[in-house]
Amino acid sequence: MTDYDDIIRLLNQQGWAIADTAVMPAWRDTLLDHARQLWDAGEFSGGEIGRRAQDARQPAVRGDAICWVPPGSVLARHPFFEWMAQLRQVLNDRFGMGLRSQEFHFARYEDGAGYKKHIDQHRGSDHRKISIVLYLNPDWNSADGGELCLYDPYHPDHEIGRFAPLGGRLAVFVSGVMPHEVLPARAVRWSLTGWLRTDDIA
Repeated sequence: MTDYDDIIRLLNQQGWAIADTAVMPAWRDTLLDHARQLWDAGEFSGGEIGRRAQDARQPAVRGDAICWVPPGSVLARHPFFEWMAQLRQVLNDRFGMGLRSQEFHFARYEDGAGYKKHIDQHRGSDHRKISIVLYLNPDWNSADGGELCLYDPYHPDHEIGRFAPLGGRLAVFVSGVMPHEVLPARAVRWSLTGWLRTDDIA
């Protein structure tokens, strides 16, 4: 058994996986520290819907602020991103997925903000294959809301799972088929979100 076996088994069986012990607490803590420092430095900006000019910012649909992790940066050499690169290689070895790159951003939701149901591929592009969300919140409780809701790809009005953004929890799912939603949070909600891709990114 490897660190990835349960995640890959569930991905193969159902298209999604939730893991609460796969990521080291020290990794979560240092990533949260980075996110807070970037927020304090003014490096976050409002998340956008799609890539067209008319899509842009729609806070009623998507309420987070994000900060991208630049490829090749010192931060991108954090052990978590190296662990993700290894997962990418395992997926290629086992399933021939052709994953060539990864991209990640920090996300911060204010009290009351959420992200309505969507899938993680831009119109006309299918390079994002696997979605990754690592929750960074150290003291989250059920009253804080902000759950990730997953929906049945064949019956997108049918909810199949609801998961609180507990610190260290890792969500992994197939990008192009899994509708999902971030319910409004009642506290500041931190996460690291990313995609394993079949194209090369700078």
